[in-house]
Amino acid sequence: MQDLISKADVLLEALPYLQRFRGQTFVVKYGGSFMDSPDPAVRNGVARDVVFLEAAGIKPVVVHGGGKAITRAMDAAGLKANFIQGMRVTDEAAVNVVDQVLSREINPEIVKTINSLGGQARGFSGTDIFTCRKLWLTGPTGEKLDIGYVGEVTAVNLAPLLDCLRQNITPVISPTARGEDGKIYNCNADVAAAQAAIALKARRLVFMSDVPGLLRDPKDPATLIPQLRTAEVPGLKQAGIVDKGMIPKIDSAVAAIQSGVDKVSLVDGRVAHAVLLEIFTDAGVGTEVVP
Repeated sequence: MQDLISKADVLLEALPYLQRFRGQTFVVKYGGSFMDSPDPAVRNGVARDVVFLEAAGIKPVVVHGGGKAITRAMDAAGLKANFIQGMRVTDEAAVNVVDQVLSREINPEIVKTINSLGGQARGFSGTDIFTCRKLWLTGPTGEKLDIGYVGEVTAVNLAPLLDCLRQNITPVISPTARGEDGKIYNCNADVAAAQAAIALKARRLVFMSDVPGLLRDPKDPATLIPQLRTAEVPGLKQAGIVDKGMIPKIDSAVAAIQSGVDKVSLVDGRVAHAVLLEIFTDAGVGTEVVP
């Protein structure tokens, strides 16, 4: 009996959040090594959480990554993976691999999993949703760095996404984009998710990866920063705490907050039901970025 009462207590804790978020759009960026786990329970956990959000009346939008799968496919093709400032250097051969893996392999698999669990999802290649300009990075002495077919999202095609949401269908989008030159570009999934959240006027943005959140010491999970205010970001960059692959994630979080998204969460996808714990419990998990 006590177990049943405990379950009821959990539901009651979630009640105010269910009431507050019903009908709201949430963008979930789905990425990390847990996507490749041999354990179906781990692989399917996020999809099951997305189905729960649908059932709770929330309108989820998924933007997925696939960096490790891309690296494996590039290795198989004899292509070396290089990163500068957390961004993958992507030449013409690499962008073809990226498009194949993200839009034609990972995307349909996520859609299939959500649908198999009783949800409703529809897949979109990012080239049908995102428009971009070529991204140039700035080097240590101010020089421009060319990292190839890597794009910076400049526009989001809202019509097909809004059409899905009206029908209570979850859009699942790969992070590629069509450039001004008509070519396919690889985009950082965190940046793409943030731009989708901004364009959709989403209530929340959740970044899922394979780290607990923002850590003061990357080797010590006990140094998790539970709450990060946007004004603290420059100092954390200068201290090297926001570094490498965390740079586009945190920059995207700040851009989303400054554009009206209420809260951005960084959670560990390896933790069972991390999305639900973040959204529907008082304590939450991971790092939350707030104004």
